[in-house]
Amino acid sequence: MASLKDIKRKIKSVKGTEKTTRAMKLVSSAKLRRAEQVAKASKAYAVKITEMIEEISANLAKSKDSLDNPYFKSVANPKTVDIIAITSDKGLCGGFNSQTIKHVNSLIEEFEKKGAKIRLRVIGKKAIGYYRFQKREMADEIEGLSSAPNYQDAASFIKGVVESYLNGETDKVVMVHNGYVNMITQEIRIDNLLPLDPDEFDVKAVSTSELEMEPDDDSLLEELVNRYIEYSMYYALIDSLAAEHGARMQAMDSATNNAKEMVKTLTVAYNKARQEAITTELIEIISGVESLK
Repeated sequence: MASLKDIKRKIKSVKGTEKTTRAMKLVSSAKLRRAEQVAKASKAYAVKITEMIEEISANLAKSKDSLDNPYFKSVANPKTVDIIAITSDKGLCGGFNSQTIKHVNSLIEEFEKKGAKIRLRVIGKKAIGYYRFQKREMADEIEGLSSAPNYQDAASFIKGVVESYLNGETDKVVMVHNGYVNMITQEIRIDNLLPLDPDEFDVKAVSTSELEMEPDDDSLLEELVNRYIEYSMYYALIDSLAAEHGARMQAMDSATNNAKEMVKTLTVAYNKARQEAITTELIEIISGVESLK
């Protein structure tokens, strides 16, 4: 059995850990509220730009021009697939990153079985570290963006991906991240960024707008699609960050509760050891007295 000194040292250590995890939970809670506010503010823009793309897609669908638009051209058996994986730069958030990596690996396996070449574009230190350890080649390695999402940086990154797609270097672009549902729940989101699927838009809708589009529908559609993809990239980073804070808050709450339980267990063990020590001393004193009689 451990000595009283050892148990006391363990209790002190666990209490110190409990204070740290409690503080980290409070910090994550504050950061989560800020991330939620940014996500809600960004959603209005998403709704409006999606409505505009739907309207222009409807106009193109009437003339079947969308069939010739590179953003909507789907390839039955893509030869090259770009997978964008978003994870956090920091740990201590439970299975948040491992779930994302697990789904990315499943996608890689699925496309490779069909004979496709995979180009990994990884955002976040955790996934970068994992794939470096696995000796997996990565087309992009970006650190710092997932922990501090910035629209300009997100747009710059995805612009290169879109150019690669339009140049015919890749046939499909898929983005994977762990998204925010609520404070205790995260959900893996897999978005097919390119090509866009017209079925996901309400292309049958009749345009009620009285505005005339200049210079033409194709030019406007190209501009809007680029803005839509940029936003999707940026929003995925915001969504992932909110989910990360939620996962960390939950993980630190569990760690704090576990620390409390451990302190209780160690305190009981300390009291038992102390009682045993006192009992042993009493027995030795009594035995000594008896031997002197």
